[in-house]
Amino acid sequence: MLGTIITLPEKPQRVVMLVSGLTEAAWLMGLSDRVVGLSAFCGRYVEVGDRVVVGDYLRIDEEKLAALKPDLIVMTGGIQLGVARKLAAAGLPVYVVPLADSFPGILENIRKLGALFGEMRAAHELTDEMELEAARLRATAPVIRPRVYVELWFGRHPRMAGGLTFIHDLITLAGGKNVWADAPMGYLKLDTKETEARKPDVAVVFWEDDDTEVDAPRLMEERGWRMPLIEAQLRPGQILIHDGPSCLEVARWLRGRLGDLDGKLLSQT
Repeated sequence: MLGTIITLPEKPQRVVMLVSGLTEAAWLMGLSDRVVGLSAFCGRYVEVGDRVVVGDYLRIDEEKLAALKPDLIVMTGGIQLGVARKLAAAGLPVYVVPLADSFPGILENIRKLGALFGEMRAAHELTDEMELEAARLRATAPVIRPRVYVELWFGRHPRMAGGLTFIHDLITLAGGKNVWADAPMGYLKLDTKETEARKPDVAVVFWEDDDTEVDAPRLMEERGWRMPLIEAQLRPGQILIHDGPSCLEVARWLRGRLGDLDGKLLSQT
């Protein structure tokens, strides 16, 4: 993805993880002792300890990063790609993992992480576990699935979840039907009129800005929407945009919330 080739040790020992989903996977694979640096977001999912935080998703302290003498830096595509290219051009050992467009894409990225660390067995064990849990969720899905509308970055920079995102899969695993499943993209600009025409039974909303309080019920009221509202929070097990192993916790949590609405939704159909 960087248009270049890097040479890595067979089993890197000084790894910097700038993708929180893969950081969580590395911890579950028992590889935390080989990680020396992290992003500011990784602490949401793992115990950081005395490891150096070298920046966030887009702003990297290059001096701190270089001082760690990493033999592998794990980053992702999308808007982080520009930063990755800059670091790679400076001669740093950057490997870019593609953004996951689906739940299988999350599993594939974890296996790539296992390959980078030289630990395929651990990667297979983790992904096998996740596949089994996903199978359990599919097998216990409700017969009547509520129509679910998902909005991310609710309030400030709203985007709707389309069919080309792992969030679509999380809604399916939770027992719902994504009303924008037919959209051939991951994240769509807000379209309230077309959303209303698709007749969602419930809205699931999420925003990430720690410094901004969003009054979700008020915004729903302003749109004239009367559907039940589920607010995902900025905490593990509810963060809809997280593409690490705990995304399945999000699916289980959402399954429970949709279950709480069963009686109300059935009475409306």
